[in-house]
Amino acid sequence: MQEVEKVLGHEEVIRHLQNAVAMDQVSHSYIFAGEKGSGKKLLAKLFAMTLQCEKHGKEPCLQCGSCKKAMNRNHPDIIYVSHLKPNSIGIEDIREQLIADVEIKPYTGPYKIYIVDEAEKMTIQAQNALLKTIEEPPAYAVILLLANNNTSLLPTITSRCVTLNFKPVRDDLIKSYLMEELHVPDYQAEVSVAFAQGNVGKAKQIATAEDFADMMDAALKILKKGDGMEVYEMVDAIKTLSEEKHTVYEYLDLFLVWFRDVLMFKATKEVDGLVFRQEYYAIKDRADKSSYEGLEKIIQAIETAKTRLQANVNFDLTMELLFLTIREN
Repeated sequence: MQEVEKVLGHEEVIRHLQNAVAMDQVSHSYIFAGEKGSGKKLLAKLFAMTLQCEKHGKEPCLQCGSCKKAMNRNHPDIIYVSHLKPNSIGIEDIREQLIADVEIKPYTGPYKIYIVDEAEKMTIQAQNALLKTIEEPPAYAVILLLANNNTSLLPTITSRCVTLNFKPVRDDLIKSYLMEELHVPDYQAEVSVAFAQGNVGKAKQIATAEDFADMMDAALKILKKGDGMEVYEMVDAIKTLSEEKHTVYEYLDLFLVWFRDVLMFKATKEVDGLVFRQEYYAIKDRADKSSYEGLEKIIQAIETAKTRLQANVNFDLTMELLFLTIREN
């Protein structure tokens, strides 16, 4: 079964959806909850294809007219709700593309399926408007809300939807996928897996980046030369890097992997478990300088910096605090 097998992990979610189809107990509204890159969009598409498939199996046949239309994203009864403003899905978006549209019966399929990506960006007004449709949907409607962070959805919405959580995927699954399917070299696959922490999309993005080696060098340079740089120089360096190609989050994730290596080496004195094995001397050097407590503080500070940046706290200030912590410990 080609397509569903391409989905790495998420066995529980797949089983739940397949059982719902087999037993004819498909809910009218679902929340697919999991971080960006975890596979929500791919599974939403496959689930929608399955529901519309002319063979009526537990998974899409990929051969019938309906499946072919869905694969090209031009199935009239699978609607991807879009929004013009990058950071919010407004009441007009929801009214026009979903609430008004759902009153019209399906054109060809048994269902009308609405896929709302980044559903956490719906404004309170948009969510309240959607609530009525979720409470009293037409028999043929299925609404899939894909949320990177479902805590920003109203409790009135979440309580009326079936929530399926996309958990991190096992490292060995991701590593073999990167090596076998994408032909990524062993070491690069390993770093990508450590960096991605169970997120397939993230692993794929970093593993296939053309400038993977440059990105690693740039991140490690800041970490290794940090002692000789002023804090503002470190902030400028990462600002320049994250404006060029990769996001600041990617660099922070590399910092995390690095300091976890340092902590691991300090505890075990072994090279085998390290992700950045080829950086042995720099890791040993850092492990000698920092205490266990200091390293744990640094790892915590990197996580805190990521959270602050997501909440739009000032970039320079966030980075200064982080590099001061790295410096002090």
